[in-house]
Amino acid sequence: MNNYEDIINMPHHVSTKHPQMSLENRAAQFAPFAALTGYNDIIKETSRLTDMKLELSEEMKDIINDKLNFLNEKIKSKPIATITYFIKDKVKEGGSYITITSNIKQIDLVNKYIILTNKKKISINDIIGISGI
Repeated sequence: MNNYEDIINMPHHVSTKHPQMSLENRAAQFAPFAALTGYNDIIKETSRLTDMKLELSEEMKDIINDKLNFLNEKIKSKPIATITYFIKDKVKEGGSYITITSNIKQIDLVNKYIILTNKKKISINDIIGISGI
């Protein structure tokens, strides 16, 4: 004898007191459960690669300084240049290299910053290349 023979052909019960749950809410009860909240984010962060900051030779530093001096002579015309520089990562050791093309508003040789027309400041010590001048 089967244990369900007495109820197998009975109609499905529908409550008169409680409204029927939507299919979306019902499905949410069976959604996967993440026991370790944030674990996937930690794995992604750990696997994200960063670059180490390059140490420039004296020759490269001299080339960059010559280009900065040339740009500084033309600063009144807000010259355009393509600058590649290092940005330190906020979370991990290292960082990444960014290349930006923009007009230069000011070169602050005392504090060692380039200020672009969009008000972005780039540390001269982080620059590895200047082109387009």
